[in-house]
Amino acid sequence: MIDGGKQNILGVLVDAVDYEAAVERIMAAARDREPYAVSALAVHGVMTGVQDPAHRHRLNHLDLVCPDGQPVRWALNLLHHSALPDRVYGPNLTLKVCERAAQEKLPVYLYGSQPETLEALAHRLRIRMPDLIIAGMQPSRFRHISPEEKIDIIREIGDSKAAIVLVGLGCPRQEVWVYEFRNELSMPLLAVGAAFDFHAGRMPQAPKAMQNLGLEWLFRFVHEPARLWKRYLLLNPHYLCLIALQALGWRSFDPKRTVHPDREVLYG
Repeated sequence: MIDGGKQNILGVLVDAVDYEAAVERIMAAARDREPYAVSALAVHGVMTGVQDPAHRHRLNHLDLVCPDGQPVRWALNLLHHSALPDRVYGPNLTLKVCERAAQEKLPVYLYGSQPETLEALAHRLRIRMPDLIIAGMQPSRFRHISPEEKIDIIREIGDSKAAIVLVGLGCPRQEVWVYEFRNELSMPLLAVGAAFDFHAGRMPQAPKAMQNLGLEWLFRFVHEPARLWKRYLLLNPHYLCLIALQALGWRSFDPKRTVHPDREVLYG
């Protein structure tokens, strides 16, 4: 098990953890019914924090931020000698947490995406893990939600008796969600991004070889160029340049230089 704690990647605090450590932390919080906000960040997720000091504040106040992308893992190993053998990929983390939840009879709740995706996801998870208890599910509204709607969401999840919430709203909305709901729900909240679409069979995953080489972005770009070109063709080179500057000591990135969000931003 590797758990090197939080490390500075361009001012964003990312945990130098492997799968075993991440799952253990999440399951401990689930068993103890403790608030626990989790995200798995790839390059795009890190760069949202680099470019927005208010969002950087949110990310740096999450309990666990896993290195989802290979370039994020490489940065941890380069800058902080973390010796991580693999990334902690959100879709794989989702399955590992669900497997442990099934073993320990801890119910999970699915929040986000579309109704048909949730139904397909729940069906496939039950086939893969017959003992998994899915306490409930709620699709995204794909808009900002009101404070009254937030109360309804909290009540519905609480009444479901879930012990873990999986959140699939896309980056950065899902990170905002787990930040804003953390203190309202006494359980782990996992922002897992495309895991819903992947495991529901709605979106293809990159071949393992491309993932290992850090080329998953290329696979996704080819499939969705109109939506993803800015993310990958602009942000990825920018990220690499900034990592080089941090590694050479030519530029410092202070994780404490953030701006507290002046109001709640509620997505649902």
